[in-house]
Amino acid sequence: MAELTGYLESLCALSAVSGREDAVREYLLGQLGGAGLACGVDPLGNLLVRRGGAATLFAHMDEVGFLVRHIDGDGLLYVAAVGGVEASAALGARVRVNGHGGVFGAKPVHLLDGEGKSKLPPAASLYVDIGASSREEAEALVSLGDAVCFERQYTSTQAGCVMSPALDDRAGCAILLDILLNTDLPVDAAFTVQEEVGTRGAQAAAYSLEPSVALVLEATTAADLPITAQNKRVCELGKGAALSFMDNGTIYDKELFALALAAAEREGIAAQVKSMVAGANDAAAIHKSRGGVHTLAISLPCRYLHSPCGVIDLRDLQAARALAECVVREQLR
Repeated sequence: MAELTGYLESLCALSAVSGREDAVREYLLGQLGGAGLACGVDPLGNLLVRRGGAATLFAHMDEVGFLVRHIDGDGLLYVAAVGGVEASAALGARVRVNGHGGVFGAKPVHLLDGEGKSKLPPAASLYVDIGASSREEAEALVSLGDAVCFERQYTSTQAGCVMSPALDDRAGCAILLDILLNTDLPVDAAFTVQEEVGTRGAQAAAYSLEPSVALVLEATTAADLPITAQNKRVCELGKGAALSFMDNGTIYDKELFALALAAAEREGIAAQVKSMVAGANDAAAIHKSRGGVHTLAISLPCRYLHSPCGVIDLRDLQAARALAECVVREQLR
């Protein structure tokens, strides 16, 4: 468990807005190459590992964020969202741009009128303040197209939780890395790019690796909050790995779904079934690749997904890791 959480902390310290996954990929290449595993990087930037065939495991390297689209005369940076991130999550958030600190600006509350207090600003009006006083000063530090990511801050709590940005999907990457480094399972693997903008990397990776069975390691929304009705909580922290029978991109293989539930019960691995059909992940591209792929997703419940700070329970991380290995071993029987 210590190695797994160590991988997670290292991965969460790195920024990798979709299309800018270099730092995460280089870390993974260092870990895998140091263990003597043969890796390849395709033209899109997917990191591919071939060492078996029992199953192919997928996890995505990218995170939601923003790209700089305009620098105004006052040195403020206007941005375009990359992936599903809302203005409500960004306002007042600390960010990093090309290594420099910044903050999403907002009109002070004492300057808001009655209607302004009840409405979010339009996404097109979002800007980042890096403390520059002119366009020239800002352009000396950043350029158009630079990635804007939420400030890196990884915190462990006494209650056994972790708080960090980018847990979606550095948690899946950590699990996949741990399986590759600390088991002898004959599996292929893909650390994919651009999941948050339409599962683009997974489409190419699945075509190249030609899996017959695919296991997607993900983070998913845990809405176990006081404001959420019981039937809309999706999944809950502390109740184990989350299994999906269907989401907005995939109807999952019913035999694999049943196999995972049975294996979890037999091995005493905490698991739960997602209670809503919501969201999507790399499985949407994988399951219909080439002639079709038997596909299952094992997800980690995460509160406040796609925000400056998600929250996971380390017991769920361990359960998802254990269940992923268990499902692969079932394929070897």
